[in-house]
Amino acid sequence: MAAVTMRLPAVRAPLGCSAARGAEKHLVAPGDTITTDTGYMKGHGTYVEDDKLIASVAGVVERVNKLVCVRALKARYNGEVGDVVVGRITEVQQKRWKVETNSRLDSVLLLSSINLPGGELRRRSAEDELAMRDYLQEGDLISAEVQSIFSDGAVSLHTRSLKYGKLAQGVLVQVSPSLVKRQKLHFHDLPCGASVILGNNGFIWIYPTPEQKDEEAGGFTTSLEPVPLSDREVISRLRNCIVALVTHKMMLFDTSILYCYEASLPHQIKDILKPEVMEEIVLEARQRLQDLEG
Repeated sequence: MAAVTMRLPAVRAPLGCSAARGAEKHLVAPGDTITTDTGYMKGHGTYVEDDKLIASVAGVVERVNKLVCVRALKARYNGEVGDVVVGRITEVQQKRWKVETNSRLDSVLLLSSINLPGGELRRRSAEDELAMRDYLQEGDLISAEVQSIFSDGAVSLHTRSLKYGKLAQGVLVQVSPSLVKRQKLHFHDLPCGASVILGNNGFIWIYPTPEQKDEEAGGFTTSLEPVPLSDREVISRLRNCIVALVTHKMMLFDTSILYCYEASLPHQIKDILKPEVMEEIVLEARQRLQDLEG
């Protein structure tokens, strides 16, 4: 008979603020006045009324020189050109695929915006259009880059670089896009033996680090070989660590995930999701990050 874990309710001390020392976050609600200084420019999430800069969404005030914007705490993904995203194919249409990317509207991946198998560079023919479902079909996961934004806010994607394409075996974790830190690189091979793709749209893909990358297939080969137990354990631990960081509203990037992973090693994988263990490892990871910044 399997063991049953019983948990009784207990009062836990509130977790401290995740901001670094001397970097208090300025939180606002819709209608709050951010500043009365007319020298500031309004950005996303703000509007001007009676010479006051006012928040239109609930979130964190961010200032870049004289530009003020409010980053919403919970919001759908708003695409920006150059963003790395992870998405799921929802529909195959004429010369295009529809992709779910956690935004208000389905994103679009045009047949002309992919690498053909073999990396061929040529115009797409009617035969290519008939073979679209052989390349990508409903339910397939892909990594891509935002190529452009349509006038209605929908996102156009491309997978022309060989680092993008169809995703094989791994685990998908969905988080708020506001918790994914914008970096120069969003593909990370972690030293623990697994890799992550931190999609700007809040979709995070965890997968075994490939021994070698096949650059002849144009991003459409997927290995369906059984994943060793050791790799599955590493992926499961990483997944639970990301859930712990998200629960405590910590920003996700390669260093924070790795520190949280290392802090979780004394615990069993399933125990990471216990509130007291989650709090312990997140506090340790946060302290290491603050020491790194200091």
